[in-house]
Amino acid sequence: MSTPHNSANKGDIAKTVLMPGDPLRAKFIAENYLEDPVCYNEVRGMLGYTGKYKGVPVSVQGSGMGMPSIGIYTWELFNIYDVDNIIRVGTAGAIDDNVELRDVVIAMSSSTNSAYAMQYELPGTYAPTASWKILSAAVEAAKEQGARFHVGNIFSSDTFYDDADSLAKWKKMGVLAIEMESAALYMNAARAGKNGLCIATVSDCPLRGLACTAEERQTTFRDMMEIALETAVKLG
Repeated sequence: MSTPHNSANKGDIAKTVLMPGDPLRAKFIAENYLEDPVCYNEVRGMLGYTGKYKGVPVSVQGSGMGMPSIGIYTWELFNIYDVDNIIRVGTAGAIDDNVELRDVVIAMSSSTNSAYAMQYELPGTYAPTASWKILSAAVEAAKEQGARFHVGNIFSSDTFYDDADSLAKWKKMGVLAIEMESAALYMNAARAGKNGLCIATVSDCPLRGLACTAEERQTTFRDMMEIALETAVKLG
């Protein structure tokens, strides 16, 4: 069954999906890591592929930028295509002083300025949180890879260009990094009774004026990709 955003049929997509924001990163992962990848989606240029990694079926698909976009794609994957696990593999800006360029951040929780949770009409403030099943597997994989990584709270923002100077305030609260998708992923996963996790590579340090190039963002963040793939193997 296809959707307005995905031309895949049921069964075309694996139970675990790696989801970068950039569809070209999805293509890079498929071509460089998956055995016999098959493209199942090209709608709106949001490329999706399924193949095998170490004998385990794995899919990888772009999500686009921001919570509205990843909200659509992950909702469909969880609720229409019977996906059990989605691992966002994206980029983030470091906020904490101990987090450096190209470090990996594994998001235990995701603070946000988004109104995404309003749809649930909850009588309080929801705390978007990663699924322990994937989080623990990813931490184990990161240790095995010998990667430099951090685990903790990140900030998922609805704004890239922000008039308010808010990052210093989030830094005071121990937040490690900023990105734009994880909170919606975590809420969709929770509502569907499925598993979500965000693993991000630090592409810039906005409070210190440091940044990777666009090409580096697309193709060189292999620690993050390999941690996510090894996590998929652990999940089976």
